[in-house]
Amino acid sequence: MEKYITDEHTGLKYELVGDYYLVVGDDELEEDQPIRVWGQRHLRHLKRHHKVIYANLLTSGKLPEYLADIDRQAEELFLRLVKQMAESEGVTEALKAKNQMLWVQKMNNLRNAATEIVSNGLIYR
Repeated sequence: MEKYITDEHTGLKYELVGDYYLVVGDDELEEDQPIRVWGQRHLRHLKRHHKVIYANLLTSGKLPEYLADIDRQAEELFLRLVKQMAESEGVTEALKAKNQMLWVQKMNNLRNAATEIVSNGLIYR
């Protein structure tokens, strides 16, 4: 019996382990793609409100890749929004040096606003 075979119909590769053929997977790829807070929030949303989409992604094996991509997009959008809003509101390092408490208050407000925008536009859609 051959060590490796490929199913022409599905395209899956199998490895002979003992008496059985097991699917050869790319487990390392999933570990390289962390799913942080944004991905976890989107996962909860899918499980609660979009069960069919969740089931399709899960059974196709694309769920970790999909969640990692959503997480990356959301984090990039969040950081870009905070930076743009801080520039437009005049929240600078000079303000931080002059009045730290006011700077913290304004930055917290900007971060909360950016979180809402990302959540409504990307995570809970």
